[in-house]
Amino acid sequence: MIDIKLLRDNPDLVKASQRARGEDENLVDAAITADNERRIAISEFESARAQQNLLSKSVGAAKGEEKTKLLESSKELAATVKATDAKRAELEERAQKLFMGLANLVDPGAPIGGEADFVVLEEIGTPRKFDFEPKDHVELGKILGAIDTERGAKVSGSRFYYLTGNGALLEFALINFAMATAVKAGFIPVIPPVLVKPPAMEGTGFLGQAAENVFHLEEDDFYLVGTSEVPLAAYHMDEILDSNKFPLRYAGFSSCFRREAGTYGKDTRGIIRVHQFDKVEMFSFCDPEDALAEHQRLLNWEKEFLNALEIPYRVIDVATGDLGSSAIRKFDCEAWIPTQGQYREVTSTSNCTQYQARRLNIRYKDDEGTKPVATLNGTLCAIPRIIVAILENHQQADGSVLIPKALIPYLGKDRFEPV
Repeated sequence: MIDIKLLRDNPDLVKASQRARGEDENLVDAAITADNERRIAISEFESARAQQNLLSKSVGAAKGEEKTKLLESSKELAATVKATDAKRAELEERAQKLFMGLANLVDPGAPIGGEADFVVLEEIGTPRKFDFEPKDHVELGKILGAIDTERGAKVSGSRFYYLTGNGALLEFALINFAMATAVKAGFIPVIPPVLVKPPAMEGTGFLGQAAENVFHLEEDDFYLVGTSEVPLAAYHMDEILDSNKFPLRYAGFSSCFRREAGTYGKDTRGIIRVHQFDKVEMFSFCDPEDALAEHQRLLNWEKEFLNALEIPYRVIDVATGDLGSSAIRKFDCEAWIPTQGQYREVTSTSNCTQYQARRLNIRYKDDEGTKPVATLNGTLCAIPRIIVAILENHQQADGSVLIPKALIPYLGKDRFEPV
């Protein structure tokens, strides 16, 4: 949620941000109107309640006919208080919904536009030139006994898969390497719940524009998380944190679930776009003044991880229309996929400033009082896409795949051989 004071004092800035995101700027005027009505209703309620308290004191001191009249007035005033309180509650709820519907203010440095309007910041590594026809990850997965999409579809439907043998071992190696990398950088490892209550999902901003991709268990009113960002952000919900311990960094491993709504016909082959996958996610709570620097640190850890896997990739500055409601700026790392002849997203890091913390009521205390903390997230390793990148970039003519040096200690071998 954005700062309400900023909304009141500078609505044009909020409207400009909404426009940059391709979202409805009229929501700003509606939110301001609702805020004014809410404040008037609060004032009316408090005035009526003050009169009621004053009248109660008078009743206690009165006698006879005067007391009877005051009691009658007290009943009428009680009805007024009840009515104004109901009006206040209704208008506060309406205003809160409108406030929650406003996206975070975009960073002035973020490129303006839609999904295709990103800016390439750097390219690391050179795409390999093969002296043979490279196989895609699906074919390699069969040769190596690593990926089984056919049985995944038989058991669960499209966009599901099994990792078997070498594929399962590769996932475990990636998880262990990612966690070791995160712990070395000062992150606390966490295995969070993947079923969360509505406040956690809404607080992180995933029940707005992203709601169509969330799995909801209606009978129990639980949501399956699409990223461990959700339970990690909500970990300190309704708490006041010790700023002397900033930044508080957590590395969460979890399964993630996404409906992939609106992607009919896209990436239907293989494991690039699936309904369930595992991921190691970095999350940071920090002083708002340190958020920009922390964002760069998260990006650098993502780059170091990809460098260790010896995969060519590029870093892009995501355009405003593709940020997601919580982020003011987002950097993606995209790995080169040889058989597709293009870069595909494998990691992402977002600076959400104080937006999520206001919604989740996570604060810290300093000399000026309590304030919302800043939150940032960054994917260290999204397993399926990293597996795709490793298999395709490190494949050999005989169908074997060389293991990146960083993973050899976790696998105990330097290559996967055809089964």
